[in-house]
Parts: sequence; structure tokens; C-alpha cells
Amino acid sequence: MDRVAVYIKNLEEALSTLVLKDPAYRDVVELARAYLKDAKYYYSVGDRETALATVSYAEGLLDALRIIGGAEFTWKKPSEVKNTRRVMVAGTFEILHPGHLAYLREAWKLGYVTAVVSSDQNAERFKGRKIVIPQSQRAEVLSGVYYVHRVVPGGEGNIYDILDVVKPDVVLLGPNQRVSEDDVKREAAKRGLNIEVLRASYTQCELCSTSKIIEKILRTFNA
Repeated sequence: MDRVAVYIKNLEEALSTLVLKDPAYRDVVELARAYLKDAKYYYSVGDRETALATVSYAEGLLDALRIIGGAEFTWKKPSEVKNTRRVMVAGTFEILHPGHLAYLREAWKLGYVTAVVSSDQNAERFKGRKIVIPQSQRAEVLSGVYYVHRVVPGGEGNIYDILDVVKPDVVLLGPNQRVSEDDVKREAAKRGLNIEVLRASYTQCELCSTSKIIEKILRTFNA
């Protein structure tokens, strides 16, 4: 994890444990959260300088709050943050829904999240249908999700080649993904990677599936 990523993760964890002592300063905390969101976006698109600047603004706000007694939180040592596990998730992410958010939230609890967005070609091959939203747009939307630290576009061809790029400590598979844990471990071993492979828990809701959303749209507008 590079220096900017460490700062972002440390800020994120500080905000997650922050106790606001005076409601009058709530807007200051929300501004810090907005800077965090900006930092994660700029980092995801490769603009590390702007990401570092925005995360520094947020750190300054929180430090000022703590000095005046407006909030309590803890900064971790850089060495503690660097030891955070690198978690990889992957998917099409064509129409974001609560199931996606639950998946990403579960990954976020495990460590630093890199989300791989499948190429249009691979997505169509796995889905068995045309993909409406192109990879670049799917990646842009995903980069704005709080639980995602970095977005990486998946390449065409072998879906496991991305392991060489991300080099994760953990791969969290989606609950409905047809790839098996053993397949991922085997492909990682071929690349000299020793990783943990987990399966995300299933989230139940009326429209926790892109296919169900598409079906409902078609029923609604063809009625």
C-alpha cells in the first residue's frame, strides 16, 4: 500500500470511529467525509497529488476538531495501516443495487478494497447477453462508492490475469459468482500468489439482482 493509500485508509478508519462531542460541528465532520470521498475518487483515477491534497484537508479539519474538544477519534500509526490486507472484488457492476453495496461493504470490513470491473467482452460472455453500460462508465460510477478504495478495469481474455496486477491478499467472491474458490486459489498459485479466498454472504431484497431489475423494467414499460 503506497503512502497516499495509507493516508486515505487512516482517515477512513478515524472517521468510522469518530465520536462527535458537540452536534454544532456535524457539518465539519461531513465536510471531512466529502474530502475523503474526493480523495478516493482522485486516487482511483490515478491523480495521487490531488488525492493527497484532499485527504490532507480532511485531516486538518479533524485535528482542529479534536484540539477544541469537538470530537474524539484515533489516528493509527502508518505501520498499522500498511498492514491492512489488500482485498480484491470483481464483477460487472452494470446496475448498482443493494446486493452490490452489501458485497462491497463486506470487502471493506476486511481491508483495502480494489474493485475490478469486468470488460464488456468478458461481461457479455459470463452474462450471456449484451452489456448496455460500457466498462468505462461502470468503473466511473463504482469509483464513487464509499467502500471502494481503487477501481481497476479488467482486461479481455483470461479473467485471472488481473491477479498479477492487483496482487491481493484476499479475494472476496460474490455470493452468486460462478467462479469457485478452488479455481481462484489454483490460478493464484500459478502466479506465485498465496491468497485467501472467501465467499460473500447472500443479501436478500426484492431487487438485489441486475437481472431482476432488467426484468422489472421490461415488465413495467411493456405493460
